[in-house]
Amino acid sequence: MTRPLFGCIEAGGTKFVAGIVAGPDDVRETARFDTLTPDETIGATLDWLRAAQDQHGMLAAIGIASFGPIELDRNAPNWGHITATTKPGWSDTDFAGRIGRALGLPVGFDTDVNGAALAESRWGAGRGKPACVYVTIGTGIGGGAIVDGKPLQGLSHPEMGHIRIPRHPKDMQFPGICPFHADCLEGLASGPAIKARWGMSLSELPSDHEAHSIIAWYIAHMVVTLQSIMEPGCVILGGGVTATPALLDRICAQADELGRGYFRGKASDIIVAPGLGDKAGLLGGLALAQDILATPS
Repeated sequence: MTRPLFGCIEAGGTKFVAGIVAGPDDVRETARFDTLTPDETIGATLDWLRAAQDQHGMLAAIGIASFGPIELDRNAPNWGHITATTKPGWSDTDFAGRIGRALGLPVGFDTDVNGAALAESRWGAGRGKPACVYVTIGTGIGGGAIVDGKPLQGLSHPEMGHIRIPRHPKDMQFPGICPFHADCLEGLASGPAIKARWGMSLSELPSDHEAHSIIAWYIAHMVVTLQSIMEPGCVILGGGVTATPALLDRICAQADELGRGYFRGKASDIIVAPGLGDKAGLLGGLALAQDILATPS
């Protein structure tokens, strides 16, 4: 039986990755585009998808895992829009609707981290867990939670990067870089926050630099907060910052210390790297496309 083909888009604040995908183990072709203006970036993505469809065959649906914030309520007049984002020029952009109308296809749409969390829960490190969380720590910080196979959603999607955490005793003077909250988690521990504080990325700093223990301490507080709220079966940490050598080990040690043995899941047992590697976002698009195709109209 021939597998249906899906158009998948991982839309980040720095780059877009588009792909023609038939399954988690069957990525036919991908392309990368810099995130410029909405017209330039969405236009280039549509042109590529049309050409790829001519080459590979008709697509069944589109899945978009996008940076945010985004509107997920399909009854809202601005469903599918990127809303009040810090990415210049992208606020109030009709993203999913424009893609769907241009290609005449159903569109599954969610945040990039919800998409990655969904993919990891189906095919990666979260497989078989009733509840798992995926957090990316890079240019920004965002997280998605999957409970019983579905992304957690309330009035909107979670914004885990904007939780408030205590200040590290050796990091009291840095004001933080979040334009909304200053010293929230993203304002203190994202890649740009690290560069603003110490002039280079975490991986470029010497391994004995205090930045490593400070950033690990902040992320460990996030993990313990997640344990307090939902006791997830795993907390998957992705993104460029967490690729820093030995950082995951530091986070595990700090989180275990902060947890004081209270939680059922030991932090060092539940903190894991993405099982899908750098494909988690693109395969998030696949999961969203599959779901929208299976949803009764």
